[in-house]
Amino acid sequence: MSLEEYKGVYIFAQQVDNEISTIALELLGKAKDLAKDLDEKVTAILCGSEVGSLAGKLGEYGADRVIVVDDPELKEYRTEPYAHALASVVKEFKPEILLVGATAIGRDLGPRVSARIHTGLTADCTSLEIGDFPINAIPGQEQKHNQLLMTRPAFGGNTIATIACPEFRPQMATVRPGVMQKIAPIADANPEIINYNPGFEKNDCYTEILKVVKEVSNVANIADAKILVSGGRGVGSAENFKLLDDLAEVLHGTVSCSRAVVDNGWKPKELQVGQTGQTVRPHVYFAIGISGAIQHVAGMEESDIIIAINKDENAPIFDVADYGIVGDLNKILPELTKSLKAALEAKGQTA
Repeated sequence: MSLEEYKGVYIFAQQVDNEISTIALELLGKAKDLAKDLDEKVTAILCGSEVGSLAGKLGEYGADRVIVVDDPELKEYRTEPYAHALASVVKEFKPEILLVGATAIGRDLGPRVSARIHTGLTADCTSLEIGDFPINAIPGQEQKHNQLLMTRPAFGGNTIATIACPEFRPQMATVRPGVMQKIAPIADANPEIINYNPGFEKNDCYTEILKVVKEVSNVANIADAKILVSGGRGVGSAENFKLLDDLAEVLHGTVSCSRAVVDNGWKPKELQVGQTGQTVRPHVYFAIGISGAIQHVAGMEESDIIIAINKDENAPIFDVADYGIVGDLNKILPELTKSLKAALEAKGQTA
């Protein structure tokens, strides 16, 4: 493999029902940073059926070039045709870096593509940067420059591993939704559009979709919330979450929770924040009765303001909180909710 042939930072631009997924825009934001360090361009790979009109939006969010693979076989996501499409693009255009969202689709697609093109894949990354590898020079071992350093939690979140792929290309990573930030839209963006189709021949790995059933969920999407009121084991019971519901209602926020709450059956999995839940980045994050284990902190530490309420003054959550209140949440929350409600009413902003 001639590594010099591989250039540019590419992202897989996931779309569902001909609508660009938010993770694609987040990946473009990070790709712009990486490409700047490498003095390279950003390319988005857009696969689907009749999706050409979506290319402009990818340009608005940072793509210098969009490779469109448009074919009826790609109308709905199926492993075989999508893996064939993405692997074919990689073989043809030779990207140095390829980023895929760690969504249900990306977690299925990424490993299959990496196997086909014979390269490594670092999954569920929380940080990406360009640097030297090994990070610290080792006598007698070549230190390679401009490598993609891919950081992810390991061993259940108890340690952080930084991984590189110095001998193969592209350097591939899947990235958790909500971890990276999309850029502000670029006015008058005019990305280069390349239409590429490797051709599709059905084989015994092609599945047939008989029916698509969309589940209607009444659970809020916590990743989009600006204010999150999150509860942990310290809340005490499912019934006691009424205190958090009341606070969230006054603030027009959304209730979320830690893994312990889900494990106890108090709240659904969709509301879980943390390494095994969702990564969130709200303006304000209330951590109520949450100890602050690293697995949870990994999912919310990028919040703009973190407010912790815990009766244990030594709880690790206070290490990452901007504001902390030590005390009994059963006494604090009713008073806090009452005070905030009164203040908002005084300003004519009643809930």
